[in-house]
Parts: sequence; C-alpha cells; structure tokens
Amino acid sequence: MLLLVLSALLLLFCNLDVWYFLRGAQVFVEAWFLPRIEDILAEQSIDGMVLPNDLDYLGHMNNSRYLRECDFARFHHYMRNGLFMASRKLGVRLVVGASTIRYRRSLAFREAFQIRTKVLGWDEKAFYLEQRFVSKRDSFVSAVMLCRQNVVGISPESIIEFIYKKKIECPQFPEELKHWISFISASSQALRAESGLEDKNK
Repeated sequence: MLLLVLSALLLLFCNLDVWYFLRGAQVFVEAWFLPRIEDILAEQSIDGMVLPNDLDYLGHMNNSRYLRECDFARFHHYMRNGLFMASRKLGVRLVVGASTIRYRRSLAFREAFQIRTKVLGWDEKAFYLEQRFVSKRDSFVSAVMLCRQNVVGISPESIIEFIYKKKIECPQFPEELKHWISFISASSQALRAESGLEDKNK
C-alpha cells in the first residue's frame, strides 16, 4: 500500500507542478485573513526568500523564478484590494497581456526579499502594475517588472466602480510606462503586419 501511495505521489510530482498549486493555495489563505485594502492604488508587499529550488547553476535565483514570484504577488494583491473576488462575481478574466522585467542585482541563496506591487493606472482594456524585488539586506531594488493585466469581458473602470461603488480617477501614467505601452503597441502592429504578409503569401 505504501509503495502504491509513493508511486502515485511520484507520478503526480513528475506530471504536475504541485508546488505551484500549493504555493497558490498558501497565498490565497494568507490574503483571505488579512484586512481588506480599500485603496486601488495602494502598494502592497509580500515576503520571500531564495530557496534551493529557486537557484540556477550560478547559485542565484533563476530568471524564470522572478516571473513566477510576481504571479503570486499579483494574486495576493488582487485578493486584498478586491479585484480577484470582483472578477469572479462579474464573470471576467484577468489575463497577463505583457510583462517586462529588468534585473539589477542577483538575489543569492537564502537572501530575504520583498515584492512590492502597485497599480500604476488603467485604460479601457487593462490595468498596469509595477512590481519591485527589494532586498531585505540593504533595501536595494534587485529587479523591477512592468505588467499589463488585460481584463477580458469588461472595462477596468467598471470593475473599480463595482468594488468601491464610485468612480476613481486614473492617475497620470509615469513616463517610463508611457514608453513601454508605446513599445507594446508598436510590437503588436508589426506582428499584425507580419501576419498579414504571411497570409497573402499562402
């Protein structure tokens, strides 16, 4: 019986990223019992530490792990400011449409850090967020990510009105965010043009 259970667990861990779902459940439970954040623009933070399964062959947190940690930090953020539950009630989906990360300094094994997440603003289709990895050792910003969180099925403004029962004015976008959005738009146009040429050549 024990051998059967161990075999089943081995099969499960080989075919499914079990730790991802366990971590997601942990974030959900932790955020559920924390006080609600009433300001859509408020910065929130979660703590983390570089563990053995985060490491690359140089002994630093590997690049893909930053993006994974950002996923959990955004989920935590949406749980506390009401975006997650509101999207469920309204039947809409929050989908990452674009993200760009800049690495400034490696996070080493057992180094503690915070991920600080905040909504920078929104337009008719998406929320725009900034996420920073801040070392607890010296408060250095080790990495910073910009994320476009597409809202499928409704406008971001409608979700905000549903949560807070009032209209909230979107703040002015920072210059670096404006440049990033311009890059996304130009990239999309180039890909659409490329796709059109491919269709014509078929």
